[in-house]
Amino acid sequence: MPHWLIHLGLIGVFAVSALDASLIPLPLPGSTDLLVLLLAAHRGNPWLLAFAAMSGSVLGAYTTWTAAKKGGMSMVKRYVPERFVGKIEGWMKRNGMLTVGVACILPPPIPLLPFLLCAGALGVERKPFLISFTAARTLRYGIVAWLGAVYGRSMIRLWSRYLAGWSDIILWTFIGLLIAAVLFGLWKYKHDKRRLGPETGAEAPAVS
Repeated sequence: MPHWLIHLGLIGVFAVSALDASLIPLPLPGSTDLLVLLLAAHRGNPWLLAFAAMSGSVLGAYTTWTAAKKGGMSMVKRYVPERFVGKIEGWMKRNGMLTVGVACILPPPIPLLPFLLCAGALGVERKPFLISFTAARTLRYGIVAWLGAVYGRSMIRLWSRYLAGWSDIILWTFIGLLIAAVLFGLWKYKHDKRRLGPETGAEAPAVS
């Protein structure tokens, strides 16, 4: 088990999960799940890890929902490939609360960002959005933490056998990609915010 991963602890889980649900893309899909799984396997408190992951994810998702609520569908079309927008928009209009919840449970590499943006842009109200998102993320990270606590020791043995010698390379590669992703995400958000213009600030009709 690489020491740098252990030292991230609850603060690292909170930060990574917040980024994972924000407009800033992470270089590795499922980074939060992997971190919770490995820390729980290393005898971390699984319920505190699940709570940290859920809390950070809710914070990141709320900022994304808020940005999309202000930016409207123009913002969605800038971040989401056009071939996906129509399908997600239809699901969100039929049952926004359920769509958000299902999207939060779906495993990688299925992206969460398009669903969060559509929820904000299409007017899914804040309370149903937060209830659905929080419940789904609590379920997901609770299961991941439990799996890590129960079956994680065998995973650690596999890591030590095959990947421990590469831990420094993995660390610096991940950090480099994360910094690049954060910088690109901030640049793109500011760039798009300037280009969207005030006309995108109109609120969409509410979706249940």
